[in-house]
Amino acid sequence: MTASATGEDLLAAFLADPANAALDLATAVERCSTALGLKHSVVYLTDLQQRLLVPLTGHGQDLEIDASLAGWAYRTQSLRVEEGEVSGLTAWLPLVDGAERLGVVAVLSPVLDPVLLCRARALAALLAMMITSKRSYKDSFVRRTRTEPMQLPAELLRALLPPRTIGTTHVVSTAVLEPAYEIAGDGFDHALTATTLHASILDAMGHDLTSGLATSVTLAACRNARRTGADLPLLVDSVDAALSQWLPEQFCTGILAQLDLPSGVLRWINCGHPAPLLIRGGALVPRAMEMEADPPMGFPSVFASGPRQLHQIALEPGDRVLMYTDGTTESRMRNGTEFGVERFVDYVVRAAAAGELAPETLRRLIHSLLDSGSARLRDDATILMFEWKSPQP
Repeated sequence: MTASATGEDLLAAFLADPANAALDLATAVERCSTALGLKHSVVYLTDLQQRLLVPLTGHGQDLEIDASLAGWAYRTQSLRVEEGEVSGLTAWLPLVDGAERLGVVAVLSPVLDPVLLCRARALAALLAMMITSKRSYKDSFVRRTRTEPMQLPAELLRALLPPRTIGTTHVVSTAVLEPAYEIAGDGFDHALTATTLHASILDAMGHDLTSGLATSVTLAACRNARRTGADLPLLVDSVDAALSQWLPEQFCTGILAQLDLPSGVLRWINCGHPAPLLIRGGALVPRAMEMEADPPMGFPSVFASGPRQLHQIALEPGDRVLMYTDGTTESRMRNGTEFGVERFVDYVVRAAAAGELAPETLRRLIHSLLDSGSARLRDDATILMFEWKSPQP
């Protein structure tokens, strides 16, 4: 490679070499950084609860997301630069794959001119894709991002959960679950097609392995029907049939929703679950989505007097819809009072008014719930929020 080669040339040469495709991440980071003319780079991934950034490559200490410049880059998904006493400049760049925040990469260099910053951004984009492609089978990634042992029901459920955040320029959907290592009956799902956001939140009866199995069967039945083009009523029918066949003593509450991206029309079915909340113009729209709930999915469905009720509402650009399990609002504060819907909504409203990113809002909200309450939640707590930003052509 000649001295006059551009960053694009260097990156293309790295990617074109078949030998680089099977490299472990640490070696790939080193070689790619060298190819791009960057002195040194270190990858940090967020832990499961999004409290820490842990080094995946190289040497370094865990960094608190709420108390570090690296954490600031993660929280805001923006570049931050600091000057070190010995190592020159460090650029902290967010690692984001699509809409999912993975962590940050630290790029160390004596100087950071526009050309090097452009190459650092290219490195961050490449690493995000590499991490996403490998983490489903790299146990080393999983071990580094867990801070305590995971219980079997949680292991079962988390194997089926989608990324925390998905989205496009027109819509974003994000979710959090706690207790992270002991979750059993709660779950969520979201997926995108060319014109539709599919989103659901689930809460199976109980808090044991059987509960996790019920939620897992529900997730699988939803996806199986959805991927054949089934509409909402058929999705719920598929879950009813699957639970009745395989787990006849179990049931699962939940909300299954479909958002039409070009028009903003939201359709949903509520199966015995707390009603979704609509936030518009910086305020809760009272009772906007409070409709009579159908029976839970599973064996209670056999007692239903008629077909499932399909509800519909037209969203406006900027609207946020919150779906949650009752463990969120029924958790207890240290003074014994419930966290409650009012405090829950107020937090999201204030965050939206401050221009906070939706994934960051839920990260801080679930931490606020955990840190201001007792050591353990009374029940699983799951929150899913999606924001329709603008009509999709």
